[in-house]
Amino acid sequence: MINNRQEKFTFEISLSVLNHLGRNLYRNFITVLGEAISNSWDADANNVWIYIDRKKGSLVVKDDGIGMTSGDFAEKFLKVGYSKRKNGDLNSKKGRPFIGAKGIGKLALLSSADTISIISKTVSTDYIGGVIDNSELDEKIKDDVKPNDYPLGVLNMKLFTDYINGHKKGTIIYFKNVKEDIRNTVEYLKKMIALHFKFSVIDEGFNIYINDKLITLDNIRELSEKTEILWNINASQDEYFNTLTKLEHASVPLTSDLGIDGFIATVEKPRNLKITGTEERVGIDLFVNGRLREKDLMKHIPTARVVESYMYGQIHYDVLDRDGVDRFTSSREGVQGNDEKYQALLNELKINIIPQILTQWDDIRLQIGKDGDDDDPRKTPKARRARSLYNLSSSDYKNSGDNDVNDWIKDFLPDAEFNISAYVDCFLSENLLRKYIKKKELKLNNKNYNAILDYKDKERTSKENGNISFGIRENENDTNYLEMGRLAETIDGHLSGQLKKASLIRDANEYTPIRNAVGHTALLTKVAKTKLNLVYENIKSRINTLLSSK
Repeated sequence: MINNRQEKFTFEISLSVLNHLGRNLYRNFITVLGEAISNSWDADANNVWIYIDRKKGSLVVKDDGIGMTSGDFAEKFLKVGYSKRKNGDLNSKKGRPFIGAKGIGKLALLSSADTISIISKTVSTDYIGGVIDNSELDEKIKDDVKPNDYPLGVLNMKLFTDYINGHKKGTIIYFKNVKEDIRNTVEYLKKMIALHFKFSVIDEGFNIYINDKLITLDNIRELSEKTEILWNINASQDEYFNTLTKLEHASVPLTSDLGIDGFIATVEKPRNLKITGTEERVGIDLFVNGRLREKDLMKHIPTARVVESYMYGQIHYDVLDRDGVDRFTSSREGVQGNDEKYQALLNELKINIIPQILTQWDDIRLQIGKDGDDDDPRKTPKARRARSLYNLSSSDYKNSGDNDVNDWIKDFLPDAEFNISAYVDCFLSENLLRKYIKKKELKLNNKNYNAILDYKDKERTSKENGNISFGIRENENDTNYLEMGRLAETIDGHLSGQLKKASLIRDANEYTPIRNAVGHTALLTKVAKTKLNLVYENIKSRINTLLSSK
């Protein structure tokens, strides 16, 4: 029942100052919800029930916290600037770290609808409360009415009929005509709350419901199932990790001396970070005492590396709210950029955490057969493309179900990366020489003609054995039967003057046996790989000299 005394409650601050402090503080609906949820957490509630009626534009937030007496309501809730920490207390009676700090967040909460009706009770008192009519309050502010001359409106308990049954203690707030359109679906809001108020889905003693449906980690399973790699910072025990059932790699530990914990993860593809039905993306967010304090920390330390578009995570840094200093912006949606401890956090991410992830992400992605970071200079673009081609081809065999086959495919990878690139080098250089011979109308010597006839004869026999009657080579010009050594011999025999210095024969003789091994899909020794690379650099230089000559 409502307290029959119908006490008159007022704000204890100039109404104009109240307005300037931030009645329109928050910019989005999820932040308003966050303020209400945070108040319930600080009040040691076990449950928060949120009821949304999009058609009516109404919102109800109900909790089973300690509730308020009339004195609490007047002296704490309506007292702007009242802080739960004024006596040095950092935790609630249950031992929860207080989220609220400055005591002005309620201004935005209580200004987010046309009217806000509040009732609250403790285990030993009846409901007390009042009504804030924001259009009326606007007029009072305009007329510079003194706070004592603006009592809150009288409650209409019929609004709460559906919510007070069995409610033994706690607070219920009814928002009528929410100013920020409740345009997002309930499913979207569940996902946002699960992401941004993770204590609600991890702490078994604190549950959040939307329209009587409990919010759980299942509400972000779409994200967790697309998570590919996880970096655990300072051995975080986040229950969210248990939902990451499709990780491609074991959790990678990261350490920091700064006093942070949390995680950074990457998804299979950048589009997996987009929140369905919105333009929002999940990023690396900062949490303090379990509350989201800043979204997307990477906007302050951009890397311009591809991995950044795959990353999301949560950094918990409770130190920002442990020394009595208010570091948060007036909007409560960020941290003051010049704060020393906040800058230490950004530097830790920029200098220690993120560089490790950039390197390790590239290595792990390549290990699991996916494209890595093209901007990582430790691997050449050629090697990356060769690896990508190998991964595409090897996928035809990876699903065989035989672990030995998968291991063999992994074993071949370093050689395939080299051989594929070497074959392309060979293909390009030899075909350029054939074009050069044709353009210059260079004649072949008898030894090369005889070699061509021999190659053609072997090919004819091979086709007969294979019962092949169609042509194999697109071009059966004689030079197409010659490899690097014989092509070099043909060209060098016609060079004179300065071009003699571009002689190919010596390098071609070294190149040919290793090239033949590559052409026959053999695995090369380390020495052979090194030699092939060195010789090819010489051949490339000599071919460039030939092609650029008049």
